[in-house]
Amino acid sequence: MIDKSAYTSILDELGPGVQLVAVSKTKPVEDIMALYDLGQRDFGENYVQELVDKQAQLPADIRWHFIGHLQSNKVKYIAAFVHLIHGVDSLRLLKEIHKQAARHHRTIPCLLQVHIAREETKFGLDAAELEEVLQAVRTTPQEFTHIRIRGLMGMASFTEDESKLQEEFKGLKALFDRHFGAAQSSPNQLFLLSMGMSGDYRIAIREGSNMVRIGSLLFGKRTG
Repeated sequence: MIDKSAYTSILDELGPGVQLVAVSKTKPVEDIMALYDLGQRDFGENYVQELVDKQAQLPADIRWHFIGHLQSNKVKYIAAFVHLIHGVDSLRLLKEIHKQAARHHRTIPCLLQVHIAREETKFGLDAAELEEVLQAVRTTPQEFTHIRIRGLMGMASFTEDESKLQEEFKGLKALFDRHFGAAQSSPNQLFLLSMGMSGDYRIAIREGSNMVRIGSLLFGKRTG
């Protein structure tokens, strides 16, 4: 069940400088359409098959974000339509996205996922691995003509300790500034820092996020 008042309140809170991705994982197409009818166009999904099924049933102007852990052998199923892939955590995956995007004559925007949480279950690159991936793209651009790196994504620890969350977000913002900060001054180069979810998005915004991924506040608690 969509909470319309929560949606409008969140949009007002975010303002024009922060983009909202509505996380629709496990939610029925009816709920997605309800939010779509309110004007929302950016939706995030965690599972490839669920995303493929929903994309086939819903309006073509929805911008689908893949925000889960993406396996290389699953890229081919979403390459034709995905708007932004948030969780690129290896050079191998980036090369596969390029390969599949080329087959569809597309350029797929991607975010590189950085591991900022203390939890071992979270995926992502460390600072050295991030540098290696960016260096590979810079030195062999001909191998990545069908992808566009738009910025960074990170998932903070699952904790109520605000100081810990602040520290993790601050660290990711520092990496973002190091690698993309200079380009932000160009009006044609808006890079994305995707960090912050339902429980911590306010902290993430204070630390510099310009894209948040919110699900339960909009759709209610997920069932899977």
